[in-house]
Amino acid sequence: MKPVLPLVSDFAALFLGQRPLLDVRAPVEFHEGAFPNSINLPLLSDDERHQVGIRYKQQGQDAAIALGYALVDAPTKAARIESWAAWAKAHPDGVLYCFRGGLRSRLTQQMLADEAGMVVPRVAGGYKAMRRFLLDTLDAQAARQNLLIIGGRTGCGKTDLLQRLPNALDLEGLAHHRGSSFGRYAHAQPTQINFENSLAIRLLQLADAPCTLLEDEGRAVGSRDIPLGLFLPMSRAPLIVLEAPLAVRVAQSFKDYVVDGLHEFQSMYCVDEGFARYSAHVHASLDRIQRRLGGQRYQEMKSLLAAGLQDFATGDAALLHEFVHRLLLEYYDPMYDYQISRKQERIVFRGEREAVLDWLKQHDRLIA
Repeated sequence: MKPVLPLVSDFAALFLGQRPLLDVRAPVEFHEGAFPNSINLPLLSDDERHQVGIRYKQQGQDAAIALGYALVDAPTKAARIESWAAWAKAHPDGVLYCFRGGLRSRLTQQMLADEAGMVVPRVAGGYKAMRRFLLDTLDAQAARQNLLIIGGRTGCGKTDLLQRLPNALDLEGLAHHRGSSFGRYAHAQPTQINFENSLAIRLLQLADAPCTLLEDEGRAVGSRDIPLGLFLPMSRAPLIVLEAPLAVRVAQSFKDYVVDGLHEFQSMYCVDEGFARYSAHVHASLDRIQRRLGGQRYQEMKSLLAAGLQDFATGDAALLHEFVHRLLLEYYDPMYDYQISRKQERIVFRGEREAVLDWLKQHDRLIA
């Protein structure tokens, strides 16, 4: 008697439980968009999927299915089953899916049961149904939850504060970008789809929180857009302004953008190449704000940056500290002052870190 092959349709439990996901779609589909905790072990390669698509257009569904079975029956079948079985053994609570929860995931599920004796649940509706659930969740939770925005000048420690609070949604962390002209990391940002999926899951996790804390952001975080369903409520939400002395902000910005930024590039590449790539990244970032700085100031900052990087390579950080100091005073602070002047009616509190934490506690805005 063949085992019953189970289906999973409780998407909220799936994501809240952080259950491991086996994505059997083709690699190109996975790279366009996937979910946290997922791994791609495809039933068909990109080329095989392309062949099936052509067969479907030319000869119809039955011919495409027949070709799919023939391709799966190729010599690579045993290797594919072995990789799925190894994953299933390592993740006994895992589930698998394809695009619509149809032929590919059913076939994978059946082969695992028949050939490896392992029963792995399959997601009803597949990727498409889970993606629809997350998009609906994002809009619904963003409209339902009490949002509270943390603003403040560059270097005041907004991101560091949010990362330490249990009911915060770290947009810059999820977008893998510091949210400014100099904010790109060595590693690429997630796709827009993956960014949205992670946002929705985090909002789902915070559904019962007294409020959701977010950093004051523009619509775009690097090259990723905050969905309008979340951005519009953010733009109307109460605002806390986090304050810090200039010396503290310079030190924090130097750590974030110079020390940590360079470390990431050098961790990804060798030391020398990492430094060269980091230098090119900072120069390109400065070039992007050339118009805002103006010609003379841009040339001054460009020369200061070049000299600062040359000295920093030998251990002297003084000129780069001066560069960061000037960048805050002459670029970031005026831009922030203009933006905050348009949000005065939304400000409910302003103060330094400990004062902000006390206010959040007094107003029951933190998860116990």
